[in-house]
Amino acid sequence: MSQPNVYRLNSKEVAKATEEWLTKRGVTKEQIGQLVMLLQKDYFPELTLAECVINVDSVLSKREVQNAVLTGIQLDMLAEEGKLLPPLQDMISYDEGLYGCDEILALSIVNVYGSIGFTNFGYIDKLKPGVLRKLNDKNSGEIHTFLDDIVGAIAAAASSRIAHRKQAEREAVAEAFKEGGE
Repeated sequence: MSQPNVYRLNSKEVAKATEEWLTKRGVTKEQIGQLVMLLQKDYFPELTLAECVINVDSVLSKREVQNAVLTGIQLDMLAEEGKLLPPLQDMISYDEGLYGCDEILALSIVNVYGSIGFTNFGYIDKLKPGVLRKLNDKNSGEIHTFLDDIVGAIAAAASSRIAHRKQAEREAVAEAFKEGGE
């Protein structure tokens, strides 16, 4: 017998909201895909932007990632509206250097695809290329304290996913060659 007042989350609505909020905050999957290309082009010269975007989609399909995206965006927006209590309001508004909760939330995304994502995330977070530069611009009037790290983490996770899959492909080819050569 089902209980009529039991909370049930609609996963499709969460995924849709995640994509909508990324777009509303000025981030496209293609922009994240460009970050993935930057991270992986030296290792996989044949990699295409389309393949990078497919991997971004795969990362964004994970509930843990959706939760981090929605949480981070909401905190950024509340800070923009001045609705956080001090001193948290100022820490998020000014992206205070010793405030690391934005990176911690982003690391929850990186963890989805293994430790290689940590180095990818650290590199891209320091470099701040592409859309990350725009999100990190403190003169825009918008606050993206969480979102810049989240976008970098999505790119790092997608890069890790590619690295793992390419390694598996190489191993499968080598195994097939070995079996065919014996």
